Amino acid sequence: MIAICEKIGAELGELFNCSNLDDRYIKVRTPFLFPDGDVIDVFYLEQNDMRVFTDLGETTGWLRMQSISLRRSPKQNQLISDVSLNHNVEFFKGMLVVRASKDQSLAEAVLRLVQAMIRVSDLWFTFRSRAVETVTDEVADLLTENHIEYVRSEKLSGRSGTAWTVDFHVRTAKQSSLIYVLSTGSRGAVKGIVNHVVASWHDLNHLVVGPESLRCVSLIDDTLDVWSEEDFRRLDPLSTVNRWSRPDEFVAGLVA
Repeated sequence: MIAICEKIGAELGELFNCSNLDDRYIKVRTPFLFPDGDVIDVFYLEQNDMRVFTDLGETTGWLRMQSISLRRSPKQNQLISDVSLNHNVEFFKGMLVVRASKDQSLAEAVLRLVQAMIRVSDLWFTFRSRAVETVTDEVADLLTENHIEYVRSEKLSGRSGTAWTVDFHVRTAKQSSLIYVLSTGSRGAVKGIVNHVVASWHDLNHLVVGPESLRCVSLIDDTLDVWSEEDFRRLDPLSTVNRWSRPDEFVAGLVA
C-alpha cells in the first residue's frame, strides 16, 4: 500500500490521501465532491498485471438516494452508458471501472474515473422531480423496459355513456389490460381518487367479458403512506390491485 500511495501522491499531489479499505482495496480520497458536498472516493486493487480503480457502485448508490424511485429509468441508464463511453470507463454491475497497465499513468486513470463519477452524479440535475415526472411516467418507463405495448390516456365509453380516460391500455400475448394509476401525497384526496376509479370500473365492466375481455388493474402508488386497507378492499372486487412498490409482481400479472 505504501508504494502505491507514494506513487499516487507523486502523480496527483497531496490532496489525494490513501488508506486501507480491506485486504483487497485501497481507498483513495480525492478533493472532488458529489453535488451535495459528499467527498468522492475511488478504490484501488491489483488484478494480475492490471491496476484497477473503481467507485464500487458509490456513484449510482448516491444517485439512488436522490430519488424516491427505487429504480432507474431506461433513459437514465442510457445517459450513464453515454457518460461511460465518452470517458472510456466500464460500467459493470452498477460500478464505474478503469483499468491501467503497469506502464500507464495512475493519475490519468484516477482522474478519468473521477470525471466519469462527477458526470454521472450530475445526471441528478437532469432528473425530473416527482412533481413533474409523475408515477404514471415511471409506469410508462417500466412498460417500455419490459417491451409491453401500451396506449396512454385512452378514452373509453362506459355503459352510462360517460367517457372515462384510463391511464394505460396495454396489450400482451395472452390478454390486454386497462390500468388506472392511483397516486397522491394527500390523505384528503384518497377518497375522491378511489371513488373515481371504482365508478369507472363499474361503468366499464362490460369490457371484462367475452372472448376479447380486458383485465382491469388498479396500480396504487404505495411509496407514500396515505392509503388504508379499506381503499384496497374497495378496489379489489372490481380489479386486480397491484402495489407500485412491487413492480415485478405488476409486470408478471400483465403478461400472465
